[in-house]
Amino acid sequence: MDTATHKELEQKAQRLRRLVIKMIGTAGSGHPGGSLSAAEIISVLYFHELRLDPQRPDWPDRDRFILSKGHAAPLLYAALAERGFFPVDELFTLRRLGSRLQGHPDCRRLPGVEMSTGSLGQGLSVGNGLALAARLDGRAYRVYVLLGDGEVQEGMVWEAGMAAAFWRLDNLVAIVDYNGLQIDGPVAAVMSLEPLAEKWRAFGWEVVCIDGHCVAEVCGALAHARSVKGKPTMIVAATVKGKGVSFMENRVEWHGVAPQGEQLAQALEELGDE
Repeated sequence: MDTATHKELEQKAQRLRRLVIKMIGTAGSGHPGGSLSAAEIISVLYFHELRLDPQRPDWPDRDRFILSKGHAAPLLYAALAERGFFPVDELFTLRRLGSRLQGHPDCRRLPGVEMSTGSLGQGLSVGNGLALAARLDGRAYRVYVLLGDGEVQEGMVWEAGMAAAFWRLDNLVAIVDYNGLQIDGPVAAVMSLEPLAEKWRAFGWEVVCIDGHCVAEVCGALAHARSVKGKPTMIVAATVKGKGVSFMENRVEWHGVAPQGEQLAQALEELGDE
């Protein structure tokens, strides 16, 4: 990829951040911190990596993406709308009664959502099932799962990790949004994950450690994953919770609080609102 394309992906990530803040501000509730931290990851996935057809959301050969950290739903919704799965104006119905855009994704109601998530720890197991199904059905689609770092404390994640390596699921890519904060405080204080990369390697995974806010590194890691044979790939992406909004960055209190009034205006100004 050339620099211009990287620039476009960076600009798209910033647009996704603006939409996230506007959606959550309009709703008066939601999870900004972990949505903002994953914007570059989602930008690269949805506007460079994933093979999708918004006109055929059930296309059998589409790549599958699972937002295992389902509380970051505003970011997923923004990407789906920008890709054309539904109108952008619908984003501002987030969390309203009767809206398809619930607080956590619902695959029964919204096109482009592969799994209803929100109860943490389950996405990688479902990703395993989808990757195995591709093998059994003789299809070439790939499966991507985005995990939160606090979520990786769940035992089910490690059972899924062991199974994926055992079944040599080289069409499976997991990404950890390693922003270092969870709802109860610093991940290292609640229950440290370290040495995270070495643990996944010991489980039999290919592991790539990157700066999750550098689109070139995200693109490179995903390209590398496509070349890996015989084992799944884990991308450990170092990120900043609340990235892009000065008063939210690295602040655990912005895990699930909506900006209002002057804070909302400041956040949009910092993100370069059009």
